[in-house]
Amino acid sequence: MNLHQFRFVWEAARRNLNLTETAKALHTSQPGISKAILELEEELGVDIFVRHGKRLKRITEPGEHVMRSIDVILRELANLKRIGAEYALQDAGTLSIATTHTQARYVLPEPVAALRKRYPKVSVSLHQGTPQQVARMVLDDIADVGLATESLEQFEDLVTLPAYEWQHVAVMRSDHPLAESPRLTLEQLAAEPLISYHAPFTGRSRIDAAFEQRGLHPQVVLEALDADVIKTYTRLGLGIGLVAEMAVKDDPAFAPGGDMTWRPAGHLFGRNVTRVAFKRGSYLRQFVLTFTELLSERLTKPVILQALSAPAGGAGTSDSDVGL
Repeated sequence: MNLHQFRFVWEAARRNLNLTETAKALHTSQPGISKAILELEEELGVDIFVRHGKRLKRITEPGEHVMRSIDVILRELANLKRIGAEYALQDAGTLSIATTHTQARYVLPEPVAALRKRYPKVSVSLHQGTPQQVARMVLDDIADVGLATESLEQFEDLVTLPAYEWQHVAVMRSDHPLAESPRLTLEQLAAEPLISYHAPFTGRSRIDAAFEQRGLHPQVVLEALDADVIKTYTRLGLGIGLVAEMAVKDDPAFAPGGDMTWRPAGHLFGRNVTRVAFKRGSYLRQFVLTFTELLSERLTKPVILQALSAPAGGAGTSDSDVGL
């Protein structure tokens, strides 16, 4: 048996048992993949897949055990490569971060800049996507670390830790009738045209849940991925924008005397927790750990290493352990 066979079996499972897609992903031929899988099954003495003709239909019970072992082998192989890179180049390499637009635009600039000062030979690669895509990129070893508010906890093979809390704010033109309201209500917002994020992004699910629980049906006239877009259309008078609070920090439009203002909405939609994610069992290079510490003072190296060493489904590190 060899690593090529393990990769072929693993990729076939990831590609929903579609050998054509598997061959494309691995830049090889479909007959070559089929032959390698059959040779591995023959050597192991068990069928990994149930077949219908030449097509793979499902993974067998012994195949499930084989998959778990292959997962460990491939994961440790990736760790060996990282360890080699760590000790061959102590202060150089690429930090790959998967994240959503809000984090990339408003949260990451300062810690990334601080990391570059400490490690000038380290380059940074930002991969933006939905929270689900962020999780997938970490699991597929495209990114060393993921950062998002939603979805990350749903993946058993990810270790996630809370980085920081934030709330939504309502943004509006300074001449809007609600600009002087000391404490907004859901009823007030439901009576106005609203501009907010698309459903999977930046805590939108909390906003929808709050209105639904009150039996209110708000009029969302525009949805966007980008808080800057939401603020732009709000400035044009299309409605009240609902954005993450970091989107108004240091924005001169919201300074005293500016044409825009904001009101806190945490009492309406609750607090959100942005989490950092690593692939379970992965080896983290020193500059990855340093970046995570720069991201949040709660995420110290001992806390991260403790969480990574905890078994899947075990007690691990709770939110209270990192101050949330």
